[in-house]
Amino acid sequence: MLEEVNRINLLYDIYSPLLTERQQEVMQLYFSDNYSLAEIATEYGTSRQAVHDLIQRTLSSIEKFEDKLGLYRLFNDQQELLDEAEGLLGNSKVGSKEIAQLRSILEELRQNTEK
Repeated sequence: MLEEVNRINLLYDIYSPLLTERQQEVMQLYFSDNYSLAEIATEYGTSRQAVHDLIQRTLSSIEKFEDKLGLYRLFNDQQELLDEAEGLLGNSKVGSKEIAQLRSILEELRQNTEK
């Protein structure tokens, strides 16, 4: 369950600019601020069912964006490669100067992928 929420949050971070303002607000309230459906419904003067439907439609849209663009998959692939490279550095017989330089490069790559 927690893994799925983390996945949704990351998908939201990637694709939120493609959502409407209301979709962004409701997703933020529900997934990040932990508002209940009832609290969101009260905030917007609508029903809990309408909020639930909006969240489900938004999640469906985000999944369609991912199917077409694959940015979440790309991010995960890059993270796996970075982890693998860091693991290899731990076993490497390269000199300490080169290892420090490689670690610096890996850290820069990691920071770029997390932006």
